[in-house]
Amino acid sequence: MRLRLMEKADVPGGLRLNTVAGWNQTEADWNRFLDGSPEGCFVMEDGRNVVGTAATLSYETRFAWISMVLVDPAYRNRGIGTKLLQRAVEYLDDAGIPTLKLDATPLGAPLYEEMGFVAEYEIERWALKRADSSDLTASATSHRVVQLAEIFQLDREVFGADRSHLLRSLDERATDLTLAVRSGEHLQGYAFGRHGLFADHLGPWIGRDGNTAESLLEECLRRSSRDTIIVDALKSSNVAGQILHRHGFSVARQLTRMYRGANAFPGRTDLLCAIVGPEFG
Repeated sequence: MRLRLMEKADVPGGLRLNTVAGWNQTEADWNRFLDGSPEGCFVMEDGRNVVGTAATLSYETRFAWISMVLVDPAYRNRGIGTKLLQRAVEYLDDAGIPTLKLDATPLGAPLYEEMGFVAEYEIERWALKRADSSDLTASATSHRVVQLAEIFQLDREVFGADRSHLLRSLDERATDLTLAVRSGEHLQGYAFGRHGLFADHLGPWIGRDGNTAESLLEECLRRSSRDTIIVDALKSSNVAGQILHRHGFSVARQLTRMYRGANAFPGRTDLLCAIVGPEFG
């Protein structure tokens, strides 16, 4: 077996692994990693077969994300995931990124703790399954989509770094799920979405108040034609949890946001209802 850089030709292999794992990523998501971090994505191969992956994505030089640590079920318990994770950390350390972040499952958290990661806050994945979504198509809306530049400016404050390249990509692939609410001259909230492998995924989801946050979720539900919607919400956001519960969502799993380093740019969690997803932050 050999650990090497991931290439575009490896995308089908990565997609196979996340499909087997029941993850929601698509080919477009893998290409976001490779386009944004061509030297920071890795595979473990056995012959010509991709049997493990790890990806990174840097946001300015402030912090970077580690994700997509996947191993073929037939190759587990051989240390492949640990080797891929260590290679990703080594790459980011060599690049001089001061803070590394990831969203850990309960099973993975102890390994990350051994590597110096500490908990920042808890995330809950909420899921909504609709029996029939055939008549749930895009409808008229009072939401006025503002200039993306205005969203990017607020998002930099909320997230802690510029991720306009990612948000622009989300908008290009799912313009129907790019939403914004403003009051007069002020942007009150915004949301983006992805058409994933098995579900539409809402995030980021940002609102300055509960009414704004709820109107964004409701419009997303109207625009989505999928029978499954997922949202990765901050557990500390009572507003987000209450809104999701009212609209029929239930908690599917728990994650812990973890970081290693100074965490000098934590962002504005008071405005954050839901993250993009554990793979992007």
